[in-house]
Amino acid sequence: MPPATPDLISPRSPRVSAARRLAKRNFRGKERLFLAEGPQAVREAATHRAGDTPTLVELFATVEAAERYADIVGEARAAGARIHLAADDVIADISTTVTPQGLVGVCRFLDTPFDDIVAARPKLVAVLAHVRDPGNAGTVLRCADAAGAEAVVLTDASVDLYNPKAVRASVGSLFHLPVAVGVPVGRAVAALRDAGVRILAADGAGEHDLDDELDHGTMGGPTAWVFGNEAWGLPEETRDLADAVVRVPIHGKAESLNLATAAAVCLYASARAQRGSGGCRSAARNQ
Repeated sequence: MPPATPDLISPRSPRVSAARRLAKRNFRGKERLFLAEGPQAVREAATHRAGDTPTLVELFATVEAAERYADIVGEARAAGARIHLAADDVIADISTTVTPQGLVGVCRFLDTPFDDIVAARPKLVAVLAHVRDPGNAGTVLRCADAAGAEAVVLTDASVDLYNPKAVRASVGSLFHLPVAVGVPVGRAVAALRDAGVRILAADGAGEHDLDDELDHGTMGGPTAWVFGNEAWGLPEETRDLADAVVRVPIHGKAESLNLATAAAVCLYASARAQRGSGGCRSAARNQ
């Protein structure tokens, strides 16, 4: 059998141009499509569905990547995605990374209506308020997924969920849990509180200590953590919306924790408390 050859060899191809434009937010919003790069993200996209609709629409792959990740290409084909074998420079033109991994998927938007998240009465939620760095947003989403959170909410003041850097930083977690976008922080807090969720704002200057909250047994119930901007934290009006403003204690000499690290600590603290004796997850399992 002769070796496979690319069917897309020009970066000026209409298909390539259409995919390349998805690196820009206005085109993503118009088409309701985004890019997922690399084997992990493409694999997750290929197996993800919104109801009966596959998420992965199109897959661009170098010949080498198509051979190396034949199982992923097979999953993409089974999902009904159009498969393009592309020249290396075509993939480099579409990709937003310095060192492309040879697979780029075009995916349908998959955010969940905020009202659906509230109606599900989640036990653990991460609310990203004023988070502007896409790498941080994606990493917090990954932390929320790992900690077992049931939803993530990006407020209208936060970065675009489908920014390529945010998608990469989520390392596939974007496809694992419901994410609502564009929700005003006041609406998010009010609706979650009405659903029986306690609102905790994470802030280095918080008057409540995370260790004390754990020691006092106050973190076993449904909880939403509100995380703020990387540089200046949460504005006073957002802190005032919370039931408590909580700081992660610094036991060593570090000046502070970065956003993603602090989010991981807070989310895992809640997850541990909820899974402990008397926590809401334990109670739910016994019903």
